[in-house]
Amino acid sequence: MRALLVLPVLAAMMTLAGCDIDDFDGNWQHFSRDFHYSYPCAPGSRISVETFNGSVEISSWDENNVEISGTKYGPTQAAADNLRIDIDRSTGSVAIRAVRPVERRNNQGARFVLKVPRAAVLERITASNGAIHTADGVGPSHFRTSNGSVRVERLHGRLDAETSNGPIDLVDVEGDALLRTSNGNVDVRGLRGSLDSTTSNSAIRAEIDRTSSDVRATTNNGSIDLELPADFAAGIRAHTSNSSITVHLPPSMSAHVIASTNNDSISSEFEMTVHGEISKTHLEGDIGKGGPLVDLDTSNGGIRILKGAR
Repeated sequence: MRALLVLPVLAAMMTLAGCDIDDFDGNWQHFSRDFHYSYPCAPGSRISVETFNGSVEISSWDENNVEISGTKYGPTQAAADNLRIDIDRSTGSVAIRAVRPVERRNNQGARFVLKVPRAAVLERITASNGAIHTADGVGPSHFRTSNGSVRVERLHGRLDAETSNGPIDLVDVEGDALLRTSNGNVDVRGLRGSLDSTTSNSAIRAEIDRTSSDVRATTNNGSIDLELPADFAAGIRAHTSNSSITVHLPPSMSAHVIASTNNDSISSEFEMTVHGEISKTHLEGDIGKGGPLVDLDTSNGGIRILKGAR
Protein backbone atom coordinates (compact mmCIF):
# COMPACT_ATOMS: atom_id res chain seq x y z
CA MET A 1 0.00 0.00 0.00
CA ARG A 2 2.78 2.42 0.88
CA ALA A 3 4.51 1.79 -2.47
CA LEU A 4 1.29 2.52 -4.28
CA LEU A 5 0.97 5.88 -2.50
CA VAL A 6 4.44 6.95 -3.64
CA LEU A 7 3.62 6.66 -7.33
CA PRO A 8 1.21 9.64 -7.54
CA VAL A 9 3.68 11.79 -5.63
CA LEU A 10 6.50 10.90 -8.01
CA ALA A 11 4.26 11.59 -10.98
CA ALA A 12 3.36 15.03 -9.60
CA MET A 13 7.04 15.84 -9.03
CA MET A 14 7.88 14.84 -12.61
CA THR A 15 5.07 17.05 -13.89
CA LEU A 16 6.32 20.05 -11.94
CA ALA A 17 9.90 19.46 -13.06
CA GLY A 18 8.80 19.81 -16.68
CA CYS A 19 7.07 23.17 -16.06
CA ASP A 20 8.24 26.72 -15.70
CA ILE A 21 7.37 27.25 -12.04
CA ASP A 22 6.85 30.97 -12.71
CA ASP A 23 4.02 30.14 -15.11
CA PHE A 24 2.71 27.18 -13.13
CA ASP A 25 1.20 28.91 -10.11
CA GLY A 26 1.80 32.63 -10.67
CA ASN A 27 3.67 32.97 -7.38
CA TRP A 28 6.90 34.05 -8.99
CA GLN A 29 9.36 36.45 -7.39
CA HIS A 30 10.55 39.49 -9.32
CA PHE A 31 14.24 39.71 -9.98
CA SER A 32 15.40 43.12 -11.11
CA ARG A 33 18.37 45.19 -12.21
CA ASP A 34 18.40 49.00 -12.20
CA PHE A 35 20.13 50.93 -14.97
CA HIS A 36 21.11 54.52 -15.62
CA TYR A 37 22.57 56.31 -18.65
CA SER A 38 23.23 59.96 -19.45
CA TYR A 39 23.99 61.50 -22.85
CA PRO A 40 24.20 64.98 -24.37
CA CYS A 41 20.93 65.91 -26.05
CA ALA A 42 20.24 69.16 -27.84
CA PRO A 43 16.93 71.00 -27.46
CA GLY A 44 14.54 69.97 -30.22
CA SER A 45 15.92 66.43 -30.42
CA ARG A 46 13.46 63.64 -31.24
CA ILE A 47 12.93 61.09 -28.47
CA SER A 48 11.47 57.61 -28.97
CA VAL A 49 11.04 54.83 -26.41
CA GLU A 50 9.90 51.23 -26.91
CA THR A 51 9.42 48.76 -24.07
CA PHE A 52 7.28 45.81 -23.02
CA ASN A 53 5.68 44.83 -19.72
CA GLY A 54 6.64 48.14 -18.21
CA SER A 55 5.79 51.80 -17.91
CA VAL A 56 7.36 54.94 -19.39
CA GLU A 57 7.58 58.22 -17.50
CA ILE A 58 9.07 61.31 -19.13
CA SER A 59 9.59 64.77 -17.65
CA SER A 60 11.53 67.79 -18.84
CA TRP A 61 14.31 69.88 -17.39
CA ASP A 62 16.57 72.75 -18.42
CA GLU A 63 19.67 70.62 -19.00
CA ASN A 64 20.92 69.71 -22.49
CA ASN A 65 21.16 66.06 -21.50
CA VAL A 66 18.88 63.05 -21.58
CA GLU A 67 18.87 61.03 -18.36
CA ILE A 68 17.67 57.44 -18.84
CA SER A 69 16.90 55.45 -15.71
CA GLY A 70 14.83 52.38 -15.12
CA THR A 71 14.54 48.80 -14.00
CA LYS A 72 14.74 45.53 -15.90
CA TYR A 73 12.69 42.59 -14.62
CA GLY A 74 12.90 38.86 -15.12
CA PRO A 75 11.86 35.49 -13.66
CA THR A 76 15.50 34.96 -12.66
CA GLN A 77 18.33 37.32 -11.85
CA ALA A 78 20.17 36.21 -14.99
CA ALA A 79 17.10 36.99 -17.11
CA ALA A 80 16.87 40.47 -15.59
CA ASP A 81 20.61 41.11 -16.01
CA ASN A 82 20.67 39.90 -19.62
CA LEU A 83 17.68 41.88 -20.88
CA ARG A 84 19.23 44.22 -23.41
CA ILE A 85 18.62 47.98 -23.55
CA ASP A 86 19.54 49.49 -26.92
CA ILE A 87 20.19 53.22 -27.19
CA ASP A 88 20.68 54.62 -30.68
CA ARG A 89 21.97 58.20 -30.74
CA SER A 90 22.32 60.25 -33.87
CA THR A 91 22.25 63.93 -34.71
CA GLY A 92 18.94 65.25 -33.45
CA SER A 93 17.49 61.98 -32.11
CA VAL A 94 17.68 59.43 -29.30
CA ALA A 95 15.96 56.05 -29.72
CA ILE A 96 15.68 53.81 -26.64
CA ARG A 97 14.45 50.22 -26.79
CA ALA A 98 14.10 47.28 -24.45
CA VAL A 99 14.84 44.30 -26.69
CA ARG A 100 12.43 41.43 -26.25
CA PRO A 101 14.36 38.12 -26.11
CA VAL A 102 13.87 35.63 -28.92
CA GLU A 103 12.92 33.01 -26.33
CA ARG A 104 10.03 34.75 -24.71
CA ARG A 105 9.32 34.06 -21.06
CA ASN A 106 6.67 35.59 -18.90
CA ASN A 107 7.56 38.14 -16.26
CA GLN A 108 10.26 39.90 -18.27
CA GLY A 109 10.16 43.56 -19.13
CA ALA A 110 11.50 47.01 -18.39
CA ARG A 111 10.24 50.32 -17.12
CA PHE A 112 11.81 53.67 -18.01
CA VAL A 113 12.07 57.06 -16.30
CA LEU A 114 13.48 59.81 -18.53
CA LYS A 115 14.44 63.44 -18.14
CA VAL A 116 14.73 65.25 -21.46
CA PRO A 117 15.44 68.84 -22.58
CA ARG A 118 12.33 70.98 -22.27
CA ALA A 119 11.93 71.45 -26.04
CA ALA A 120 12.46 67.78 -26.93
CA VAL A 121 10.05 66.21 -29.41
CA LEU A 122 8.36 63.17 -27.86
CA GLU A 123 8.09 61.47 -31.20
CA ARG A 124 7.01 57.90 -30.42
CA ILE A 125 6.44 56.17 -27.08
CA THR A 126 5.42 52.50 -27.19
CA ALA A 127 4.76 50.21 -24.23
CA SER A 128 2.68 47.21 -23.22
CA ASN A 129 1.16 46.28 -19.89
CA GLY A 130 2.30 49.60 -18.52
CA ALA A 131 1.38 53.27 -18.26
CA ILE A 132 2.72 56.21 -20.25
CA HIS A 133 3.05 59.52 -18.42
CA THR A 134 4.67 62.62 -19.91
CA ALA A 135 4.99 66.15 -18.57
CA ASP A 136 6.01 68.93 -20.97
CA GLY A 137 7.38 68.22 -24.42
CA VAL A 138 6.68 68.93 -28.06
CA GLY A 139 4.72 67.01 -30.69
CA PRO A 140 3.75 65.60 -33.06
CA SER A 141 3.62 62.65 -30.67
CA HIS A 142 2.47 59.05 -31.06
CA PHE A 143 1.81 57.13 -27.84
CA ARG A 144 0.79 53.45 -27.78
CA THR A 145 0.29 51.04 -24.89
CA SER A 146 -1.98 48.22 -23.76
CA ASN A 147 -3.41 47.49 -20.33
CA GLY A 148 -2.15 50.82 -19.06
CA SER A 149 -3.13 54.46 -18.73
CA VAL A 150 -1.92 57.42 -20.78
CA ARG A 151 -1.48 60.79 -19.06
CA VAL A 152 -0.15 63.79 -20.96
CA GLU A 153 0.51 67.21 -19.40
CA ARG A 154 1.57 70.43 -21.09
CA LEU A 155 2.28 69.07 -24.54
CA HIS A 156 2.71 71.51 -27.43
CA GLY A 157 1.86 69.81 -30.69
CA ARG A 158 -0.41 67.18 -32.20
CA LEU A 159 -1.07 64.04 -30.15
CA ASP A 160 -2.11 60.58 -31.31
CA ALA A 161 -2.67 58.36 -28.25
CA GLU A 162 -4.03 54.82 -28.05
CA THR A 163 -4.41 52.28 -25.25
CA SER A 164 -6.61 49.39 -24.25
CA ASN A 165 -8.03 48.69 -20.81
CA GLY A 166 -6.80 52.01 -19.50
CA PRO A 167 -7.87 55.67 -19.26
CA ILE A 168 -6.51 58.63 -21.20
CA ASP A 169 -5.99 61.87 -19.30
CA LEU A 170 -4.93 65.12 -21.00
CA VAL A 171 -4.11 68.36 -19.18
CA ASP A 172 -3.10 71.61 -20.90
CA VAL A 173 -2.40 70.27 -24.40
CA GLU A 174 -1.96 72.72 -27.26
CA GLY A 175 -2.56 70.76 -30.45
CA ASP A 176 -5.01 68.42 -32.13
CA ALA A 177 -5.78 65.26 -30.14
CA LEU A 178 -6.73 61.88 -31.60
CA LEU A 179 -7.54 59.56 -28.68
CA ARG A 180 -8.48 55.85 -28.78
CA THR A 181 -9.08 53.51 -25.84
CA SER A 182 -11.30 50.71 -24.63
CA ASN A 183 -12.56 50.13 -21.11
CA GLY A 184 -11.09 53.39 -19.91
CA ASN A 185 -12.39 56.93 -19.38
CA VAL A 186 -11.19 59.84 -21.50
CA ASP A 187 -10.70 63.06 -19.51
CA VAL A 188 -9.52 66.20 -21.31
CA ARG A 189 -8.88 69.54 -19.60
CA GLY A 190 -7.50 72.67 -21.20
CA LEU A 191 -7.26 71.41 -24.79
CA ARG A 192 -6.39 74.00 -27.42
CA GLY A 193 -6.97 72.09 -30.63
CA SER A 194 -9.37 69.64 -32.23
CA LEU A 195 -10.68 66.55 -30.42
CA ASP A 196 -11.48 63.17 -31.95
CA SER A 197 -12.06 60.67 -29.14
CA THR A 198 -13.30 57.09 -29.06
CA THR A 199 -13.73 54.65 -26.17
CA SER A 200 -15.76 51.49 -25.87
CA ASN A 201 -17.28 51.10 -22.44
CA SER A 202 -16.40 54.25 -20.55
CA ALA A 203 -17.08 57.96 -20.31
CA ILE A 204 -15.69 60.92 -22.26
CA ARG A 205 -15.38 64.27 -20.54
CA ALA A 206 -13.72 67.23 -22.26
CA GLU A 207 -13.14 70.91 -21.53
CA ILE A 208 -11.89 72.58 -24.69
CA ASP A 209 -10.37 76.04 -24.37
CA ARG A 210 -9.87 76.77 -28.05
CA THR A 211 -10.61 75.05 -31.35
CA SER A 212 -11.75 75.94 -34.85
CA SER A 213 -12.42 72.30 -35.82
CA ASP A 214 -15.31 69.90 -35.31
CA VAL A 215 -15.38 67.96 -32.04
CA ARG A 216 -16.04 64.19 -32.17
CA ALA A 217 -16.75 61.88 -29.24
CA THR A 218 -17.92 58.27 -29.57
CA THR A 219 -18.47 55.62 -26.91
CA ASN A 220 -20.73 52.62 -26.34
CA ASN A 221 -21.66 52.37 -22.69
CA GLY A 222 -20.38 55.61 -21.22
CA SER A 223 -21.57 59.17 -20.86
CA ILE A 224 -20.33 62.15 -22.89
CA ASP A 225 -19.86 65.61 -21.37
CA LEU A 226 -18.40 68.36 -23.58
CA GLU A 227 -17.66 71.98 -22.73
CA LEU A 228 -16.90 74.24 -25.69
CA PRO A 229 -15.09 77.62 -25.71
CA ALA A 230 -16.87 80.97 -25.85
CA ASP A 231 -15.97 81.53 -29.51
CA PHE A 232 -16.78 78.00 -30.68
CA ALA A 233 -18.30 77.98 -34.18
CA ALA A 234 -17.64 74.46 -35.47
CA GLY A 235 -19.66 71.25 -35.40
CA ILE A 236 -20.11 68.48 -32.83
CA ARG A 237 -20.69 64.77 -33.28
CA ALA A 238 -21.40 62.95 -30.00
CA HIS A 239 -22.69 59.37 -30.15
CA THR A 240 -23.17 56.87 -27.33
CA SER A 241 -25.50 54.11 -26.22
CA ASN A 242 -26.84 53.28 -22.77
CA SER A 243 -25.77 56.62 -21.30
CA SER A 244 -26.27 60.39 -21.40
CA ILE A 245 -24.94 63.25 -23.49
CA THR A 246 -24.39 66.76 -22.13
CA VAL A 247 -23.02 69.64 -24.20
CA HIS A 248 -22.17 73.11 -22.87
CA LEU A 249 -22.40 75.56 -25.78
CA PRO A 250 -21.49 79.27 -25.77
CA PRO A 251 -24.63 81.42 -25.34
CA SER A 252 -24.00 83.27 -28.62
CA MET A 253 -23.52 80.14 -30.73
CA SER A 254 -25.50 79.51 -33.90
CA ALA A 255 -25.92 75.88 -34.97
CA HIS A 256 -28.20 73.30 -36.55
CA VAL A 257 -29.08 70.67 -33.93
CA ILE A 258 -30.19 67.08 -34.48
CA ALA A 259 -30.68 65.20 -31.22
CA SER A 260 -32.10 61.69 -30.84
CA THR A 261 -32.60 59.20 -28.01
CA ASN A 262 -34.72 56.09 -27.73
CA ASN A 263 -35.69 55.68 -24.10
CA ASP A 264 -35.12 59.03 -22.39
CA SER A 265 -35.69 62.73 -23.00
CA ILE A 266 -34.06 65.79 -24.58
CA SER A 267 -33.79 69.20 -22.94
CA SER A 268 -32.31 72.49 -24.18
CA GLU A 269 -31.66 75.86 -22.56
CA PHE A 270 -31.59 77.50 -26.02
CA GLU A 271 -34.51 78.84 -27.95
CA MET A 272 -34.76 76.96 -31.24
CA THR A 273 -36.47 77.27 -34.56
CA VAL A 274 -37.84 73.73 -34.82
CA HIS A 275 -37.91 71.77 -38.09
CA GLY A 276 -40.66 69.18 -38.37
CA GLU A 277 -42.35 67.60 -35.39
CA ILE A 278 -40.80 67.84 -31.94
CA SER A 279 -41.07 64.94 -29.51
CA LYS A 280 -39.64 63.77 -26.22
CA THR A 281 -37.01 61.64 -27.99
CA HIS A 282 -36.22 63.63 -31.16
CA LEU A 283 -35.37 67.25 -31.82
CA GLU A 284 -34.22 69.05 -34.94
CA GLY A 285 -33.88 72.79 -35.07
CA ASP A 286 -31.70 75.87 -35.36
CA ILE A 287 -30.02 77.79 -32.57
CA GLY A 288 -29.68 81.44 -33.56
CA LYS A 289 -29.21 81.73 -37.30
CA GLY A 290 -28.34 78.05 -37.72
CA GLY A 291 -24.93 76.87 -38.82
CA PRO A 292 -22.59 73.95 -38.11
CA LEU A 293 -24.23 70.61 -37.30
CA VAL A 294 -24.52 69.53 -33.66
CA ASP A 295 -25.31 65.81 -34.00
CA LEU A 296 -26.21 64.14 -30.67
CA ASP A 297 -27.36 60.53 -30.56
CA THR A 298 -27.87 57.96 -27.79
CA SER A 299 -30.05 54.95 -27.15
CA ASN A 300 -30.78 54.69 -23.44
CA GLY A 301 -29.78 58.04 -22.01
CA GLY A 302 -30.91 61.63 -21.85
CA ILE A 303 -29.56 64.58 -23.84
CA ARG A 304 -28.98 68.04 -22.34
CA ILE A 305 -27.99 71.14 -24.32
CA LEU A 306 -26.83 73.80 -21.87
CA LYS A 307 -25.74 77.45 -22.11
CA GLY A 308 -22.25 78.39 -21.03
CA ALA A 309 -19.59 76.68 -18.99
CA ARG A 310 -20.18 74.18 -16.19
